[in-house]
Parts: sequence; C-alpha cells; structure tokens
Amino acid sequence: MSWDQLEYGTGDIFNLHYGLIHKGLPTQIELNKCTLPNIKGDFIPTRYTLCKEGDVVFADASEDTNDVGKVVEFLNCDKKNVVCGLHTIHGRDKYDLTIEGFKGYAFSSKSFRSQIKKLAQGTKIYSISPKNFQECHILIPDKEEQNKIGKLLYQIDERISTQNKIIGQLETLIMGIYQKLADNKHWKKQYLRDILTERKETSKNNLPVFSVSVSKGVINQIEYLGRSFAAKNTANYNVVCFGDVVYTKSPTGEFPYGIIKQSFIRKNVVVSPLYAVYVPKDIHIGSILHYYFNSPINANNYLHSLIQKGAKNTINITNQRFLDNTIFLPTDKKEIEKIASLLNSINKKIQIEKLFLEQLEKQKTYLLQQIFV
Repeated sequence: MSWDQLEYGTGDIFNLHYGLIHKGLPTQIELNKCTLPNIKGDFIPTRYTLCKEGDVVFADASEDTNDVGKVVEFLNCDKKNVVCGLHTIHGRDKYDLTIEGFKGYAFSSKSFRSQIKKLAQGTKIYSISPKNFQECHILIPDKEEQNKIGKLLYQIDERISTQNKIIGQLETLIMGIYQKLADNKHWKKQYLRDILTERKETSKNNLPVFSVSVSKGVINQIEYLGRSFAAKNTANYNVVCFGDVVYTKSPTGEFPYGIIKQSFIRKNVVVSPLYAVYVPKDIHIGSILHYYFNSPINANNYLHSLIQKGAKNTINITNQRFLDNTIFLPTDKKEIEKIASLLNSINKKIQIEKLFLEQLEKQKTYLLQQIFV
C-alpha cells in the first residue's frame, strides 16, 4: 500500500508500511505501545495473510545497502488485524525452532546483515527477494538461551526508547518556551536583513571543512559523513566563525527548503560556497534564530515565499533574498540574553542525553556482533 491509501485512526485492518520499518518502529513491535496506519476502505485487498506474534517482516528495498532487509518482529499484535504492505517480505517460523522476541535480533545481527548486503542487487535502489533467504543462515541456540538473549536486548531497546523520549521532550520544551515567550507584546516582527549581515569571507588558510546537518548542526564533514567531499582547492569556500548563522539550500527530509543553524564551533571553519553565511548583530539573537529554525514548520513557513523551484526541483534563492522575510523576535537586549542562555542550557542537556543514547546504541550493536557469530 502507498501512503495515500492509508490513514490513521479508522478501519479495522492495519498495514505495516515498509517506510515504517526503515524509520519509526523498534525491532520488536508491540501494538499496545505503537500505532500503525489503517488501510482505507476502498483499498482493502481481497486476499491477505494476517501477521501474528513471532512473525518477522523484512523491508525488501532501500537506497542504502545497510538498510536492505531491515527487520521487525511482532512481539504483541494486541489482537489487531495487521497485513504487510508492498516492498516487504513476511516470514514465519513453521518448525517452532525459535521463541517470540528472538528472531528480530537474530536477523539484525552483523553476521546476517553482511549476508544480505552481499545479495542485494540494484544501482540507485537495492533490493532482495524471498529467494535470497535460501542462501542465508543464522545459528540458533536452544530456546532457554534464546530467551536470555531476547530479554537482554529487549531491555536495552526499552532504555533506548526511553532515552529518545527524554530527548524529544527536551526538544519540545525548547519550542514550547519560544512559542510562549513570542506572545509577549514587546516582541516585534523583524526582517532578518536587520539582524543578519552576509559574511563575504573566503578561505585563505587550510581551514577544516564542515557541513550542516539537521541533528548535528555545523559539524566536521569527515566526522559526520565519514569522508571529505570537498574540492581539492577550498580557496573559494566560505568562512564560518563562532556564532555565525549558516543556511544550506539543500533539501533534506522535513526541510524541503534547506536548514538554518548557528555555529557553536569555537574555531573558524569553512563550508561549501553553496552555503550562505551570516553574522548576527548579536550572538544571542543568533542563538534564538537557531532554535526557532530547528522547527521544520518555522523553517518552511519562513522560506516558502522566498524560494523559487528550478529545473529538477532545485532551490533558487540568493543570499540576500534569504533575508527578505520577518519573524517575531524580542527587542530588549537583556531579555534576548536571558532567553538565549536558557535555550542554550537546555540544548547542552540535550547533547548530553544524545551522547548517552549513542552509548546505548553502541552497546546494542556490540552485543549483536558478539552474541550472533
């Protein structure tokens, strides 16, 4: 089923869309804790197989070989009728060799994933078929050992889920604070051209090349992407100083018009000449802009009227045109400093929680590598 054939909160038959396997669902699905979309009445198939506890479902295609064959297991169907959608492979243990809660982790292990990566076919889109599984294997311990493995990894997954909720609540808190304060009658609509000035400084030294990401902000390109994508000669790259606001015009995910971030890097770095770099009139107002534009809704609403889409859906906007819109901002200097300090404090807490999340995910990855060989 495609997304336009699905909806939430209606109907009796739920659909496991392959996109949710790639992003949005844990390895072990419990339908009393997470929600799947319903199939719209006009699109309910005449023949289908319902999922049940212990079934596994693989996503059969992805743009990334690391995600081909990504798996989820139904731990609890909560008495709901669920069918698998397009680009999925539905599996069931017919010989009672495994217990519920084990298979999802076994098929997520490095040893199994490496087999799938070798079998995936394609150029831009990589895919597998049910026949591929005839060439794959996993080692299955006795059921008592399976139970211990499943419980251990499930507890880690639960902690990861809790950690994601903590981070999500802190991120929501930042936006809630902004929205609450924006009701202040002393705040005014202000043009960004009155707050930001384009930094027209290009690299003269061998400065490190940085990128801009939704989750990481301004970050070292090698650290973020695993290697450098910069040109051999970076003399025309734009310099970014601490506190500068950077706008990248590349669409990504929930930000179809690009992303806007303040640099918290204490040293000068450079970014691609495709990025626009601005100096805020005050570093604290730059921070408020950073948190404001963290919201996809805010970023898209601000940029939508400024941008023209070109051939192949490219974004056409000049560096000066970017400044030609308004947002509500405080005007009192002391208030600006207090707000920026508060938001930065919450952000530091978020970064600490994200580091802990990374450690939990590394722990899970290590166990998946060591347990399943």
